[in-house]
Amino acid sequence: MSNGSDPFDLASLIVAHDEGNAFEAVVPPIVQTSLFTFTDYDDMIASYRGEKVRPIYTRGLNPTVRMFEEMLAKLEGGEDALGFASGMAAISSTVLSFVEPGDRIVAVKHVYPDAFRLFGTILQRMRVEVTYVDGRDEEAVARALPGAKLFYMESPTSWVMEAHDVGALAALAKAHGVLTVIDNSWASPIFQQPLALGVDLVIHSASKYLGGHSDVVAGIVVGSKALIGRVRAEAYPYLGGKLSPFDAWLLIRGLRTLPIRMKAHEASAMTIAKRLQDLDIVETVCHPGLANRLPNGLTGTSGLFSFIFREGIDIRAFADRLKLFKLGVSWGGHESLIVPGQVVLQQKAQPNSAHAFGIHPRSVRLHVGLEGTEALWSDLEAAMAASSGSN
Repeated sequence: MSNGSDPFDLASLIVAHDEGNAFEAVVPPIVQTSLFTFTDYDDMIASYRGEKVRPIYTRGLNPTVRMFEEMLAKLEGGEDALGFASGMAAISSTVLSFVEPGDRIVAVKHVYPDAFRLFGTILQRMRVEVTYVDGRDEEAVARALPGAKLFYMESPTSWVMEAHDVGALAALAKAHGVLTVIDNSWASPIFQQPLALGVDLVIHSASKYLGGHSDVVAGIVVGSKALIGRVRAEAYPYLGGKLSPFDAWLLIRGLRTLPIRMKAHEASAMTIAKRLQDLDIVETVCHPGLANRLPNGLTGTSGLFSFIFREGIDIRAFADRLKLFKLGVSWGGHESLIVPGQVVLQQKAQPNSAHAFGIHPRSVRLHVGLEGTEALWSDLEAAMAASSGSN
C-alpha cells in the first residue's frame, strides 16, 4: 500500500546511538537514577544558570530518556523532542503551553476521546473555546481558522479513520498564523511525517506502535527547538508527566523493530479489511487503505481500523466467541484486539458524545496484531458464523 519512500530506509536512524554505548554494548544502558551530582560549586552554578546542558534531576533530563527523544526526533525529521509518561501527558502539556484564557482552538472532528474530553473539561474551565471541523472539508477549515490560536489535527481520526490532506491543512493554518499540532500515533513516523508537510508539532502515544509490545505507557512531542523548548519550560516541569528511564529503554527497544512491525501490521490488516468489505453482513469498513488512493502525506497504513455490522449479528456473542482477538482498549502492540462501539458509548466519563467520536452503535474496532493473517481471519469467520441469526 505504501506509495512513498521505503520505511526500511529509516532503520539507520534508529540504531544511530549504539556506537557510544558503555562497554560497547549492543543495547544501551538504563540510567536508573533520580538525580545527578556535581564536581564542584562552579559546575553546579553553571548548570543552574543554563551555561551547561547536563542532567540535574531525572524529572528534567535523563540520559536514557534523552536517547529516546533524539531517536524519535530523527525519525520524524524534527530538531528536538520531549518524552512524557503518557500520550495524554504529551497532549495536555503541549496544548496548555500555547493557549491562554479567552483563546480559541480548532480541532478536527472524531479526535481521540480523551483529547476531546480534555478540551471539554480543562480547556472549558480555562475559557478556551474549541471549534470542531471536518478535516476533509478544507473550505470549512479555512472558515474556522481566522482568529484561532491552535489547530489540533489527527489523521487518520479515531474510530472512523478519516484521513486528511495534512499538508493542505497545515498550509491553511500557516496562512492564518495558527500553530498546528497533530496526533500521528496511527501512522507512526514510518508511514507519515507531518513536519515535512508543514505541521509545527507532532504528538505520539508512544504506548502504541512506537513501543509495540504493550508493556509501556508513554508519550512524546516532536518539533523545532524553539517550540519544544517552550513546552519544556512552560508545562513539562510543573505538570510532572515525566518519562521514566526504564520506560524510555523499553521504547528504544521498540523502535528497533518499528519498520518491520508496521509493514506486517499493514499487510495483515489490509487483507482482513478487504475480506470484511466483501461480506454482506458488513455495512461499512472504515480503513484509509480501501480508498482509491491515500491522501497526500500518508505513505502506508497501520493495523487499526473499524467496521459496522448490519442487523443480524449479535455483537456481544461475536466478541465473546473470538479466541485470538481479545477484548482490550489499546492498540499498537503485537496482540490483536477488539472494542465494540456500544461498549465505548456506555462509558461514564464526560463529556461524552457519539457524534463527537463518530462511533456507530453497531461498529467494531479491530487492531490486527502479528499472530498471522489466516489464523486471525479464521477467528473472525468462526465468531461471525456463531453469532449470526440473532440480534
